Amino acid sequence: MLDVSDLGEEPALVEQLQGLVIRTQSGFFTVQTPQGAIICQLRGKLKEEYKDTDLVTLGDQVRLDRLPEEADTVGGVITYVSERKRVLSRVAPSSAVGTSAEREQVIIANPDQAVFVFAATRPSPRVRMLDRFLVAAEKAEIPEIRVCVNKMDLAQTELAGIQAMFSVYERIGYPVMYVSALTGEGIRALHDTLIGKISVFTGPSGVGKTSLLNAIEPGLGRRVTTISQATTKGRHTTRYSELVPLADGGYIADTPGIRAIAPWDVEPHELDGYYIEIAPHVAHCKFQDCTHTHEPGCGVRAALARGEISPERYDSYLRLRADLEEEYVY
Repeated sequence: MLDVSDLGEEPALVEQLQGLVIRTQSGFFTVQTPQGAIICQLRGKLKEEYKDTDLVTLGDQVRLDRLPEEADTVGGVITYVSERKRVLSRVAPSSAVGTSAEREQVIIANPDQAVFVFAATRPSPRVRMLDRFLVAAEKAEIPEIRVCVNKMDLAQTELAGIQAMFSVYERIGYPVMYVSALTGEGIRALHDTLIGKISVFTGPSGVGKTSLLNAIEPGLGRRVTTISQATTKGRHTTRYSELVPLADGGYIADTPGIRAIAPWDVEPHELDGYYIEIAPHVAHCKFQDCTHTHEPGCGVRAALARGEISPERYDSYLRLRADLEEEYVY
């Protein structure tokens, strides 16, 4: 395999191309160009420009220098990354939250839509985690945000409870789709929401994202695994991030399952702005620095008392704010 650093300052180039990053894995980037998909590496100078985030990631629009045929498996060198319209990010799991070592991990750049996939059962849905995803998506200003509840075929005896759990999100404006990759329930409606968009599919491990991809686009042939019987936790099926093209137009970003998410660049005092049903009531608080926990004249707690904010989401806000307060370095 050719090491780009061995090419010298001005390697012989075939041409310059523009493209979309459709796959990232271990420092290699597959870029979809007018001449097809080209496997690329990053020019060394770019690697030093910004070390606190992912300089190139899924969904980026890039410019590349195509290399001669003798460049073996590496067909190009990425030389420029276009400015991103938006990014869905989290604090990199390997970095220390709230410290100078904190590092951004970009899940996807420039998505048109986020679909957060959870299972009705096996594993049981963790709505606190969903709330963290929603905060990250609101922070990123993603235009369309949906919740997808898979494995409904396994939850028939718990149907009322599952729908009651997720109805909280429907009431505040997040569309919730109930589907089954096994039976096909809801798959056509889900497919239709994806046409012509770059949509990120993400959620915890084991919720059936890969099975959903197979159901949405037959013939993809993506590998699936089963839930660990010993732990009832999901196993990671997707080992890398990839934009999967749809026959009817658009892409689905298939990403590895996420076991935990700490929203990137969210300070405790601004968290209320990313809970969409809480945000409108903040202006009615008596104090500008109201934490909505104990202060007199709190517009948020008044709305809670009137039933305009669900107790579950208010409690979620308090828990996440406490986490951020504990982690954040002022």
